[in-house]
Amino acid sequence: MTAHPTNTLRIASDVRLGKGVKLHDFVNLYGCEIGDETRIGCFVEVQKGAKIGARCKISSHSFICQGVTLEEGVFIGHGVIFSNDRWPRATGADAGILGDGAWVCQPTLVAKGASIGSGSTILGGIVIGENAMVGAGSVVTRDVPANATVAGNPARPMNPPSGN
Repeated sequence: MTAHPTNTLRIASDVRLGKGVKLHDFVNLYGCEIGDETRIGCFVEVQKGAKIGARCKISSHSFICQGVTLEEGVFIGHGVIFSNDRWPRATGADAGILGDGAWVCQPTLVAKGASIGSGSTILGGIVIGENAMVGAGSVVTRDVPANATVAGNPARPMNPPSGN
């Protein structure tokens, strides 16, 4: 991991960092795994149970929650948000605040070589296939096949440019 002159990183003792990981200021990591040579930009949070593969690039202001797995070589643009609960609630029927065991984490997989454009939101329980491309600002509500390009809200398949 690259050293920092100031103490602007919050890395819990249960984080597993691979070799050559580069972290920028104001990163918050806890209970996660980060693969070799991955780069994480400023103001990124990676929660417990998240797994990030080798040689990924995660741009600033992104949120990677519990249950998210990024395979090798994944690109995450600026301000990408993952979610892991399709039916979130703060309180239960008794109006008491819900704890960790009161919801079901819906895992998300972003396969090898996929790219997610800046400002996208990825719902829980999604698989984004190998080398897929998610356009900037998209809201991904369904699985994305390998090698597909999707964009929009909700994200839909895009036709490749002419000549490809």
